[in-house]
Amino acid sequence: MPIGDATEAMDTLYPFFRLAEEGYEVVVAGPEARKYHMVLHEVPPNSDVPWDITREMPGYHIQAVAAFRDVKPEEYAGLFLSGGRAPEYLRYDKDLMRITQHFVKENKPIAVVCHGIEILAAAGGLQGGRRATTVAKCALDITQTGGVYVNEPFVVDGNLVSAGTWHNYDTPFFKTFVQKMREFAKP
Repeated sequence: MPIGDATEAMDTLYPFFRLAEEGYEVVVAGPEARKYHMVLHEVPPNSDVPWDITREMPGYHIQAVAAFRDVKPEEYAGLFLSGGRAPEYLRYDKDLMRITQHFVKENKPIAVVCHGIEILAAAGGLQGGRRATTVAKCALDITQTGGVYVNEPFVVDGNLVSAGTWHNYDTPFFKTFVQKMREFAKP
C-alpha cells in the first residue's frame, strides 16, 4: 500500500485494517521507510457558505515499513492505491512507477480510490480504454491517459477495481478486490 504525506486517512485506514482481517499482510511503503502524516477531507457541513472543494485537516500518522526502492512487486498479491494529495507527488517517484507498472503488466489485482488514480494514470495503467472511476475532479487524469471515465460509485475492468471516494466503500468495491486477489493466487 503506497502512501506519503497527505495520504487521505479514510481512503487508507479502512483497507489497511480490512485487508488484515482477510488474512493479508499489508505492507505500507513510502518514498522512505518512516512515519507519514495523513489528512482528512470533508465537505464542511455549513450550507450557508458552500465550498466547491473539500476542506483538508490534519489526520493520523501511519508508518511506512518499506521504501519504494526496496519493494519487490512480484512478492505481492495486490496493489491498493489510496487517495488524498499524496498521489499528486508520488506519481513522480520512479520506484513507485516500477511497482505499479509491474501490477499492470502482470494483470495482478489493483484497487484504486479517489486521487490514487493519478498514480495509475502516470504509470500508463489506463491506456487502451481501461474503464475506471474516481472523484469527479480527477476524471481528466483518466481520459487524458487513454482511459474511460465512468461516473459510478465503483467500476470493475478486468484486474482493476476503482471507487470514487471512501464514501463508496459501502459498494461491492472492497469485496470485489479481495475476490480478485484470491482468484489471482489460485494455481
